[in-house]
Amino acid sequence: MTDTDTTTDPEATRSVAFPQDRTCPYHPPAAYDPLRADRPLTRVTLFDGRPAWLVTGHALARRLLVDQRLSSDRTRDGFPATSRRLAEVRARKVALLGVDDPEHRTQRKMVLPEFTLRRATALRPRIRQIVDERLDAMIAQGAPADLVPAFALPVPSMVICALLGVPYSDHEFFEEQSRRLLRGPLPADVREARDRLESYLGELIDSKRTSPGDGLLDDLIRDQLAEGKIDREQLVSFAVILLIAGHETTANMISLGTYTLLENPGRLAELRADPALLPGAVEELMRMLSIADGLLRTATEDIEAEGHTIRAGDGVVFSTSVINRDETVYPEPDALDWHRPARHHVAFGFGIHQCLGQNLARAELEIALGALFERLPTLRLAVPAREIPHKPGDTIQGMLELPVAW
Repeated sequence: MTDTDTTTDPEATRSVAFPQDRTCPYHPPAAYDPLRADRPLTRVTLFDGRPAWLVTGHALARRLLVDQRLSSDRTRDGFPATSRRLAEVRARKVALLGVDDPEHRTQRKMVLPEFTLRRATALRPRIRQIVDERLDAMIAQGAPADLVPAFALPVPSMVICALLGVPYSDHEFFEEQSRRLLRGPLPADVREARDRLESYLGELIDSKRTSPGDGLLDDLIRDQLAEGKIDREQLVSFAVILLIAGHETTANMISLGTYTLLENPGRLAELRADPALLPGAVEELMRMLSIADGLLRTATEDIEAEGHTIRAGDGVVFSTSVINRDETVYPEPDALDWHRPARHHVAFGFGIHQCLGQNLARAELEIALGALFERLPTLRLAVPAREIPHKPGDTIQGMLELPVAW
């Protein structure tokens, strides 16, 4: 057992900085190689110089992600922040992702029926319609095209708007505020974006109370808000997280997944020849890309793990990109191989906070990627891969743009 004082630990000053930018959009930063070698638990230094524990082993991650001594409540003292943006909003309560049981269980139960496998399956015809409409528009406009605004972003935005009952006509506003919240360079961007999203959704909720529509927000207003089970502020917090998570993550998976497949032509040819491989390909892409890298927790009690003591108040970070490359679980983990069983990856997290929308995300990815390569069999990058910018390491990973031709 190693006792560690998080404020004076000399090893922390020599540890790897986390997070860092990727060199290749679909591989962890090369600077993380020592983290892979030091599995399953090591020390890193966050952006503000604070040390934190980094979980990098697959088995340990799945054990700790269900440990109730690790809290997701970002308002707790010691909760880690991997960027100045996260530090800026750390004191603000976040629905679902930022609460612990029993509050989390109550919140999740309110919305779970809309995110079941059965519900996702029922939505597939509508998702395919949206995908085809966006491809029709992109094809009509002609090549080259930027796949991000033409296809990858509007598809999940339209799906989540339809599910929640949010007007898609407002998509430019909430997509821009989501971008500022997740990637805004200044603390003021984060504060203002969050305030503007909350104001917009609060006004939408108020209008729905007198003129209800057909969507999850309408159901929550009728079944929860009107019955006094939640208040307006709580419902707004719900709406913010569902709206942002519902389009940002899937949009990045579509763009980065497309880029990754185009950069692996042998695998792409195999997939085109046998579309039945698509569900496994989506699972493997989620494992390999791990776009939400850095799940955050705080220890509420001392925890013994792998010969170390995680002290109460210590920040704990789970690097999904490193965990999902654990060679003891995934042989040749840096290779794209959808013939391996990859369903037990942690790209969606694990435990009580495992992604609520994973069934919907899988359906959207299977339909979007399948239709894209089916309808555009000659799809290719329009510029050299090295010239295409991708997102920095302190946010959800993905492509800033993706010029393509066909």
